[in-house]
Parts: sequence; C-alpha cells; structure tokens
Amino acid sequence: MSNLYNAITDVPGIKVGHATNRVALTGCSVVLCEDGAVAGVDVRGSAPGTRETDALNPINTISKIHGVMLTGGSAFGLDAAGGVMKYLEELGYGYAMVDLRIPIVPAAVIFDLMVGDSSVRPDKEMGYLACLNAKIGHVEEGNVGAGTGATVGKALGMNKCMKSGIGTASINLGDIVIGAIMVVNALGDVIDPDSGKIVAGAYDRKTNQFVNIVQRMMKLKSKVESGNTTIGVIATNARLNKPQATKISQMAHDGLARAIRPVHTMADGDTIFALSTDDVRADINVIGTAAAEVTVMAILNAVKKSEGFADIPGYVNIN
Repeated sequence: MSNLYNAITDVPGIKVGHATNRVALTGCSVVLCEDGAVAGVDVRGSAPGTRETDALNPINTISKIHGVMLTGGSAFGLDAAGGVMKYLEELGYGYAMVDLRIPIVPAAVIFDLMVGDSSVRPDKEMGYLACLNAKIGHVEEGNVGAGTGATVGKALGMNKCMKSGIGTASINLGDIVIGAIMVVNALGDVIDPDSGKIVAGAYDRKTNQFVNIVQRMMKLKSKVESGNTTIGVIATNARLNKPQATKISQMAHDGLARAIRPVHTMADGDTIFALSTDDVRADINVIGTAAAEVTVMAILNAVKKSEGFADIPGYVNIN
C-alpha cells in the first residue's frame, strides 16, 4: 500500500473537504469516515472549543464515528458540525437508533476572530459545503478550510505573528498507513525538530528575524496572548479499539511538543482525534510512534504551504 498523496486520504476510507471564505478569512475542513471509524481523542490545551468529545471516552457507548469537523470561528464555529450531520443523514450514514441514523461528528475549533471579519463564522451551510467538496486523493494545504485564518507565534501579540494554515502528511509501513491533518494556530513558534530552527512564529518585521518566544517568555516573565490552538486528526487502517485509539491520540501530542514551543498552555486548546478505519493488525506502540512523527510532518506542511496576507507574513514570503 502506497502513500501516493502524502496526505491523510492515503488511509483507506478517509475523505477530506474544505470550505473557505477568502473575504472573511475563515473556513472549515471535514474529515469524513462515512462507513464509521473507531475513534479516540486527547485534549491537552486548557482553552479548548470542542463538541462530542465525551462520546469518545472508552467507557461510553458510541463505538464508531462518521466524521470530524475542524473549523475556525471559535466556539461559534462548532455550528459547522451540524452541516456534516445533515449531509451524512441524507446519505443514510450514522448510528442506528430504532428507524433513525444519527451521524456522530465530533468537532474542534481554532480562534481566528482576530483575522478578517470576526462577524463571519463557519456555520451549518459551510459545514455542508465542506462535505460536498470532500474527496479522496490530493488535499489542498495552507490558506484553505480551517486553516484560512490560522496564525502562529502569537504569544507576543498579533503584530509579531505569522500566517499559518492546514497541513497533512502520511507514513507508509508496508500494508499500514498512518496519516495526519493539522490546523496550526499556535501561541508558540513552530520548530523543525531535525534542525532545531524556527520555521514560523513570532517574527520581528523590522529586523526580519524570529524573536524566539520561549526565550522571551522566560526572560520577561510576561503574560502571553490568548486565542490559540492546534487541532487535528490522526487516521490509520490499523485495527484499534477505543482505548487504543485514545492512546494514539495521546502519543500524537508528542509531535506537537516536538514541533511547537511552547505548547499545551493555558491559552491553547490543543486537541487531537484518532481514527481507525480498517482491520490490519499492528503493534499500538509502532502506530503511536508513527502518529507523533506524521503529526510533525503535517504541522511543518501547514506553515510551509501558507502565504501571508495584509501585514502578516507567511513562510513563503520570508524564504
């Protein structure tokens, strides 16, 4: 099995769709698993905006979900998940209940209201549009979908932040594929762990140099800005039960810790979902290790594919 697209859609049964408002600078992205996927979630940030995460607790009834909504708009943007439910219900997908089908669609949001028009947020119609756009194969990255209004390096204020976006990647382990899609809206700097260098983050637009948020925070002991979050989905065709899927989502957060500094702060809402779509036997330790690696890859793609706008530079503008 090959990872043809270096995307989460290399995992069988996974589709991705974006809906983008380039005027208001916001949007949403859906990860569809229409036939159902075993799922887990781990919320590490202390300022999350989420929906249906309790259903993924291993002790709770729901065994499979049918999609995940990643969206801008802060808590308002959670409405977009309703559009995914509408789409799936129309097609007959969902949890069987008497003569009904109830699609289970967890969601997580980023705070992008400081960019563009804060009165416009993803809603049910935009969530439905993302489903109509969902497909296997190539996934657009950067300033699209939930990544449209994403920025990074905001610990020192918006006047030093950089543009970020959404990124995806996959790893092939023979007949096993592990994919990730990440929306990077972090308070901290994004680091390439192989080189240790800052790729995107707090950037002094006068000196054209990175500030290094961790060093500045420890030196000044100053309060950091709020309104940050990195959210994403790990998917694999490896066989997982709910506790194992939860463990994979936990291990994937190691990727955030390698690529974003600082991360999991009181001002972040970092949330990662994990999905299992198939029946390939695998060692959970191997899958979790790969999940952390592919998370790093997706985070780096999210910033490297993003272009700046107005006075906010992107990676492509400074390299």
